[in-house]
Amino acid sequence: MAKKASCSSSLFALFFLFLFSKTTFLAMAQNNTTIPVHVGLVLDFDDLYRKRDLSCIEVALSDFYASNPYYKTRLVLVQRSSPSDVVVTASAALDLIKNVQVQAIIGPTSSMEAEFLISLGEKAQVPIISYSATSPSLTSIRSSYFIRAAQNDSSQVKAISAIIQAFGWREVVPIYVDNEFGEGVIPYLSDALQEVDARIAYRSVIPPAATDDQIIVELEKLMAMQTRVFVVHMLPSLGLRIFDKAKEIGMMVAGYAWIMTDGMTNEFSAINSSGIENMQGVLGIKTYYPNSKALEYFRVRWKRKFQQDNPTVQDAKLDVYGLWAYDAARALVMAAEKVGAKNFSFEKTNASGKSSTTDLERFGVSQNGPQLVQELSGTNFKGLSGDFNLFNGQLQSSTFEIVNVIGSGEKQIGFWTPKNGLARNLNLRNTSKYSISNTSLGSIIWPGDTSSAPKGWQIPTLGKKLQILVHVRQGFLEFVNVTHDPITTNTTKVKGGYCIDVFEAVIKALPYAVSYDLIPYATPNGSSAGSYDDLVNEVYLKNYDAAVGDITIRANRSLYVDFTLPYTESGVSMIVPIKDNKSKNAWVFLKPLTLDLWVTSGCFFIFIGFVVWVLEHRINEDFRGPPHHQIGTSFWFSFSTMVFSHRERVVSNLARFVVIIWCFVVLILTQSYTASLTSLLTVQHLQPTVTDVNLLLKNGDNVAYQSDSFVVGILKQLGFPDEKIKTFSSPEELNELFQNGRKKDGISAAFDEYPYMKLFLAKYCSKYTMVEPTFKADGFGFAFPKGSPLARDVSRAILNVTDGDRMKKIEKKWFNKESSCSDPNSPVPFNSLSLESFRGLFLITCLASTLALLIYAAMFLHEHKEILLRLDPEASLWRKFCVMLRIYDKKDLKSFTFKNGELEVNAIFPPSPSVYSNNTESRMVLDEQMRTPSTEHGGFSPSDDSPK
Repeated sequence: MAKKASCSSSLFALFFLFLFSKTTFLAMAQNNTTIPVHVGLVLDFDDLYRKRDLSCIEVALSDFYASNPYYKTRLVLVQRSSPSDVVVTASAALDLIKNVQVQAIIGPTSSMEAEFLISLGEKAQVPIISYSATSPSLTSIRSSYFIRAAQNDSSQVKAISAIIQAFGWREVVPIYVDNEFGEGVIPYLSDALQEVDARIAYRSVIPPAATDDQIIVELEKLMAMQTRVFVVHMLPSLGLRIFDKAKEIGMMVAGYAWIMTDGMTNEFSAINSSGIENMQGVLGIKTYYPNSKALEYFRVRWKRKFQQDNPTVQDAKLDVYGLWAYDAARALVMAAEKVGAKNFSFEKTNASGKSSTTDLERFGVSQNGPQLVQELSGTNFKGLSGDFNLFNGQLQSSTFEIVNVIGSGEKQIGFWTPKNGLARNLNLRNTSKYSISNTSLGSIIWPGDTSSAPKGWQIPTLGKKLQILVHVRQGFLEFVNVTHDPITTNTTKVKGGYCIDVFEAVIKALPYAVSYDLIPYATPNGSSAGSYDDLVNEVYLKNYDAAVGDITIRANRSLYVDFTLPYTESGVSMIVPIKDNKSKNAWVFLKPLTLDLWVTSGCFFIFIGFVVWVLEHRINEDFRGPPHHQIGTSFWFSFSTMVFSHRERVVSNLARFVVIIWCFVVLILTQSYTASLTSLLTVQHLQPTVTDVNLLLKNGDNVAYQSDSFVVGILKQLGFPDEKIKTFSSPEELNELFQNGRKKDGISAAFDEYPYMKLFLAKYCSKYTMVEPTFKADGFGFAFPKGSPLARDVSRAILNVTDGDRMKKIEKKWFNKESSCSDPNSPVPFNSLSLESFRGLFLITCLASTLALLIYAAMFLHEHKEILLRLDPEASLWRKFCVMLRIYDKKDLKSFTFKNGELEVNAIFPPSPSVYSNNTESRMVLDEQMRTPSTEHGGFSPSDDSPK
């Protein structure tokens, strides 16, 4: 057992000795074989932020070599301080390249200093690595030796434009510092805003060394503008002064919207409490980097390192620039190791001559620079700031954080990513559509401690009233009435008119007060100062804030100004005289009724005549006599009911019942026919003289348009020559042109927009009418400068006014006060009366007549039933019908109509057997029928009873 223990102890000692020897050997080998790589640091080491960055770089080198002791290369930092001066920075970099022969330079801090260093690095083939020069203008140098280990400022403009679009703002004013850092991002911001239908209304450029007075003057200029959305792009040193003065003059109140770029937001942790107090309600775009355990561990080690190097600085905080400095140093270490050169050296260049030789010509060229740049460009790892990927010499980015300054700090309200747009929470796996809704963000407290989002613009309180230009008309003063007083004041004033009343109603309908002055577009003598296009051009040049009046919305004009929605009906119509065209057609009287109604009416006249004859024949002398007399009487009676001139008496109650109903039907039918014929003749009387433009061209007729109108272009396109086109300025002048006619150099038709023609017809409705064709036009609108936010609000107000009663009252005030026609330009349609309209009346008449006939037949058969019973049962139906017909053809002597005149008749004419009794008459008829043999019809004779 002792041997085993001793053996185990020996083996353990040998193993420990082996490990110690190997570690010592590796350490000695490392010390003997490491290759120094000199790297220059060109930073302002007097600045607190740069001291922080230096600590980050030193911790990065310490951490990396501690975890990778086998690396053969070692970065050796050579520091040169450059106090934010381009000349000093260039001198420091030149010294590092020429005398120290550094293989790379980390720095400079600002974009202004970087431009010369990039050219210097290109010449010496020394990579220039910057973690804080973010201006997009540096990429225009196109140097492969410039490595930007930071996000390009242009990468955040999409996030800014997404916020602008989410809140519906249309105009933005960028406030930026007047140097490479400030100017570089503006072109990219302008393009991003155009993509979301917004624009830069004004560029506010602040000098880097601006005084407080200069800042106040510039801010007061912004207060006098309508735009209330500002994007601040500058470093905190100047940005804090901007917000301080903005609050001082009242620009940090409700209605304003402020957005900071990451130039300020990334360093927000270093802003003191007084600066934060001035920024309440401001939104900020901030570079997003994920939190991790490695980052938390680094913060602890960095803070310990920073406190050791700077014991007088308290409460130092880390930001993304320190993380980029850390990752940049790590990337450079990895790239240097991959190059793996035994000796990083420079190749000296020969000067062309001693007399002209300068320091810029005497430094050498790095032999390892191209390989080092190549390795840096391919560097990709998970850094403290996120994915560190240098593509085309620039750090790639994709996510931005959106913060809101509230209280003593910043509040995260959402994120922006190129794939998903705005989002409340970050989810890189989200596959939803791109969001541009402000509901995707958290609650925001805006300047003025309000939760209501600013509308982005407002009428400036410090500025002058809106200057509204009004077109001057010589005629059609109902639209715009501008008067000139040449005697007392010698001034031109806007008196009113339809367009002015609409504009005033629309302004009152806005949700806020707008003060304005109406300025006539007139010369000193009161006449118009130019055409409608000239008027629009004044607004385009921003000499005036808007233009109102009878301004037609045209495509060519909309290229220069923004029009509101139209507030009048659109279209260009043709006006022609009405001709006296009474119809000379001999058969026009037939048109009021359709053919089926004519035929049906005729059939019912015949039918009613027949019914009355049946009911009156046996008891009324007026319906007796020869057959032709009876037929004529029946027709005469029936047709005379049309004019209620029938002279025959109707004595039967059943006939009276039928005639009463028929007279009612005839009354309705005749009255309807009269009204329809009157309407037909009236419509024919008001026919236009011309209905086709081609007919005007064929006949060579003259036409007219209102002077200074775009309608002349339409007429020329239709083919009218210039000598056939006349002009007019007022309704009275147009009426005079029509009255002159073709022979007196007058016109046959006039073309103008619908509102003007509507007013003209209101005055002369009995003489003219509006006919096709109607050409398209967009109506009247108000003109505003391009991008004016007021145009959108006015358009909404126009919808409110046109949908209500206010517009009807304005139209009635100006257009209907002189009108004596309800709708003069609307043709009256004519439709012939059809059978469908009288079907019920004819049905009632038919039923009543048929019922009367059935009742009469039943009464007649019942009265003569004995005769039917005495007939031979084997007699045919036709035989029986003939017997009854003969009886029917006789007078009904029991009727009171014959009883009253019986004595008078007997005194004049010999009595016949039929006058004594009806039974005697019936017996005689029956005896006659019995004596007449009729074997064919089953008749009988006296011999029928004898035996066979």
